[in-house]
Amino acid sequence: MNETIKLIQDHRSIRSFLDKDVDDAVIDEILRSAQAMPNSINGQQTSVIVIKDKDTKKKIAEYTGNQTWIENAPVFLLFLIDFYKTKLAAEKNGLTQAIHESVEGTMVGTFDAGLQMGAAIISAESLGLGIVPIGGVRKNPAELIELLKLPEYTYPAVGLALGYPKDHSHKKPRLPFDTFKHEEVYHTSGLLESMEQYDKDMEDYLKEIGREQEGNWSKFTSSIYQSIYYPEVYPTMKKQKFLNDK
Repeated sequence: MNETIKLIQDHRSIRSFLDKDVDDAVIDEILRSAQAMPNSINGQQTSVIVIKDKDTKKKIAEYTGNQTWIENAPVFLLFLIDFYKTKLAAEKNGLTQAIHESVEGTMVGTFDAGLQMGAAIISAESLGLGIVPIGGVRKNPAELIELLKLPEYTYPAVGLALGYPKDHSHKKPRLPFDTFKHEEVYHTSGLLESMEQYDKDMEDYLKEIGREQEGNWSKFTSSIYQSIYYPEVYPTMKKQKFLNDK
């Protein structure tokens, strides 16, 4: 196993950062790695906003459900689905863009943003930085869109708090590998048994970090998935011209 693979497999989220700036040159190298990732049809329908301003980070922390590590991290990266650029390209050529109105467009933009954030994570961790992804940017998206002056045809996909770690954190266990890897076709047999074992593993992990009130993986996950936990996504996507009706 080489050092890159070791680094990836040792990932853990960091929510406590040192009061130490991250140089612009370091941020740029991380984002150049992100930009180098593959994307659908080379449409490059993504962008990243780099946020260092303390007041802006404080507001984002509030909008995402009071996630204070956003405010405390020296850098916050917001990964966008960005069909505004491609709309301009269409107009430049006398054409009308339709992809942003479709579920396919939303999937393309989301997947490409995810690839780029994955590359940013690996690059940042290779440079000794710690990260924590923030899906909570979709909790109050209208406020975030206004705060960051996002034009129509763009949408916040996910955020990334970034900085030098104050501690190494605990590594969260994952579901057994056989629930993730399927040979040739999807295999349903054995899934429940593997989940039972993982629930026990998570109970031990949560007890170790003082969060035993969450129960285990299946209880916690299913309690969240009983509802649409970010209900403002669909209406705000429509306002941003992502109709998702095709």
